[in-house]
Amino acid sequence: MEAMLPGVLGLITGLLLGLTGAGGGILAAPLLMLVMHLPLAKGAPISLIAMALGAGLGMLIGLRQGIVRYRAAFLMAGAGLLATPFGIHLSRILPNTPLVLAFSALLAYQAWRYWRGGESSTTVKLPCVLDSTTGRFIWNRPCALAMLRSGMGAGFLSGLLGVGGGFILVPALRKNTTLPMHSVTATSLMVLALISTGGLLQWSASSGVEWAIGIPFALGAVAGMAIARQLSPRIPEAPLRRIFASLCLLASLALLVKVLAGI
Repeated sequence: MEAMLPGVLGLITGLLLGLTGAGGGILAAPLLMLVMHLPLAKGAPISLIAMALGAGLGMLIGLRQGIVRYRAAFLMAGAGLLATPFGIHLSRILPNTPLVLAFSALLAYQAWRYWRGGESSTTVKLPCVLDSTTGRFIWNRPCALAMLRSGMGAGFLSGLLGVGGGFILVPALRKNTTLPMHSVTATSLMVLALISTGGLLQWSASSGVEWAIGIPFALGAVAGMAIARQLSPRIPEAPLRRIFASLCLLASLALLVKVLAGI
């Protein structure tokens, strides 16, 4: 049974990623820490394997459908990859306890945000607007800066906690652009796939990855992502959002208890 655990945890991660979008990957590392009892520095790169493959599958589907804003995705991913090494460096030198506490706080925030519900931007003066003729972004300084900031934040947290950064990318795209939600999700998945792949390569070069756990975990994530793509049209968004928020809160409390108990 223990040998099957990485695959089962990966399956759960893939389901969450496919059902809730790029932000669903935030539970990958906590699952590894709580169930497999891995320190964050070991769980982070394994979660990035699942993020890279699971988000990569979503990215390919989005590209086939023509809904990925790949120029914006490349810009955000490039900024994220520049920030990832700083997060990895901090993750390696900081003790496990403050990192887990920070992760617990991040999960609690994510739970609150999902329970409250996302808000589409209704502001007229958005940094990034679409050209009515070409359907592409009208690139200017405010738009580029907004994309760069969100990409760097996602990249830094990807290296530090192995979270991918989808919970930053999706709100940023909704806040700063007029993209429909399906395009926001597909574009953020492309950014997530690129940043996670780059972060995984950097982790491999610096301290290695537990591939014996990572490979079945990643295969499970891909299977979960494929299943979720079939299920997602049949599940209403509101209850799904509340369920995910509850899972984030439970994971946050479990990590907090784990730290306080000294386990």
